[in-house]
Amino acid sequence: MKDANCGYCMRGELLDKFGIFICDLKVSSLILFKEQSHPGRCIVAYKDHVSEVVDISEEERRLFFEDVAHAAKAIHAAFHPDKLNYGAYGDTGCHLHMHLCPKYKDGFEWGGTFEMNPGKTLLTDAEYQEMIDKIKANL
Repeated sequence: MKDANCGYCMRGELLDKFGIFICDLKVSSLILFKEQSHPGRCIVAYKDHVSEVVDISEEERRLFFEDVAHAAKAIHAAFHPDKLNYGAYGDTGCHLHMHLCPKYKDGFEWGGTFEMNPGKTLLTDAEYQEMIDKIKANL
């Protein structure tokens, strides 16, 4: 099931507003979040347009969390955060996804909840590609 108004479902221009597709995982897509105040921040988005983890089968839920763990390991290896924060929101988007937000001691928002989109750090296309290459090399 796909939603024509959802960037996770349709990719293209809708996704380009906030993220860059990296690759498909077992049951999810890995997306680089364009706002990079937290270097290495990504999103793991489930393949279908469902709202909650309870909306998918036990097996699909297991595979989704395997995708989250796989992406987390790659982010840790590529960017060496002190802690990775996980956020599952979607009050308005309603597509099952999880933000993987690297945090660094004494860095931006250390010790607090990460802001959804602080709008402080956008990169060049070459810098985004370099980040994507680092993540892919560790998947």
